[in-house]
Amino acid sequence: MPNNHAYLLAGIVHPSVLHILLAISYPLGFIFVVIGKSELFTEHTTLAAIPVLSKNATIKSLLILWGVIYAGNLIGGYVFGFILSFLPERLNTIDNGAFYALAKKLIDHPWHIILGSGVLAGWLMGLLSWLVTSSQETISRIVIITLITSVIGIGGLHHSIVGSIEVFTASITSTAVGWKDYLHVQTWSTLGNIIGGVVFVAFIKFSHVNPRNKHIGKG
Repeated sequence: MPNNHAYLLAGIVHPSVLHILLAISYPLGFIFVVIGKSELFTEHTTLAAIPVLSKNATIKSLLILWGVIYAGNLIGGYVFGFILSFLPERLNTIDNGAFYALAKKLIDHPWHIILGSGVLAGWLMGLLSWLVTSSQETISRIVIITLITSVIGIGGLHHSIVGSIEVFTASITSTAVGWKDYLHVQTWSTLGNIIGGVVFVAFIKFSHVNPRNKHIGKG
């Protein structure tokens, strides 16, 4: 039976407390990526759609951009997941069973639940991209990232990039997780993230900055 805890916390921290601790640490990766101005796919589901909506870019260019960033994020995640599959356990800091426990929480859902969860995560990440863009100070950006992404962690919502790393790592460290499980989660979480980022943020925000609205009320 896989151990659900890191070695350092086994038998010490209650699972519910451990879940909160993991959710609080969840924003660290996003802070490194966003503050470091790296390209994150779930940010671009919103921001990259605005030029298309304003007719300054084509759908084809949007799909190419999404494809390049998405592929880059996944490949980087695979490399990181491969390192996680052996190094932490060799250092006696994390049992590989912990990756199975994380992946199981994402896998054990029908497609429509994963899709809905992905929509919520995409919506939150879309809001995050807008709020970070409007923030001027690094500290305020870190606070915004922490608040929003910790909600994703606490809620166990499906994020197509973080979830990819979790399920991929579990697939190469546990026979209980297969490629069908990975594709099941990855397909529906990605689609949900796109819907959440584009429909619930890009379209709504664009309605307030649509150039056509500037002519309303003019004589």
